[in-house]
Amino acid sequence: MSSGPARDGLARLLARGLARHFAQRDLAAIPEVTLPNGRRADLVALSSRGEIHIVEIKSSVEDFRTDTKWRDYLPFCERFYFATHPDVPAGIFPEETGLILADGFGAEILRESPALPLAAPTRKALTIQLARLASVRLSGLLDPEGRYPDMV
Repeated sequence: MSSGPARDGLARLLARGLARHFAQRDLAAIPEVTLPNGRRADLVALSSRGEIHIVEIKSSVEDFRTDTKWRDYLPFCERFYFATHPDVPAGIFPEETGLILADGFGAEILRESPALPLAAPTRKALTIQLARLASVRLSGLLDPEGRYPDMV
């Protein structure tokens, strides 16, 4: 798949399917979250127990091969997944990560992510950040003329 708007549209569709999947598993998902190290996670999901999952969406083989930053997400989650669609071979993704197959309507975990250690202060800071970000985005939907910048 080529880069640009088409790939971005596919990534949005995959994010929608992932959010639906996580909702069925009782996790609240928020797309495009900037982490404390400045990296932007494609999707962050929070369980009712406070467990943080990060998903990096890959829409093509090229998208995966040019990604050198995915390990930068690991200190900020208990579970890390790559997510892709059926046209991308599952075998290219590292065995030490979770793997999800998604489309615009749902998703299926092909390989569960191993549990990663997450420091309690990091969990607390990220949980507060996610709550504030969700609130600001909801406020923007309720009042489109208002000023609600994303919070990091």
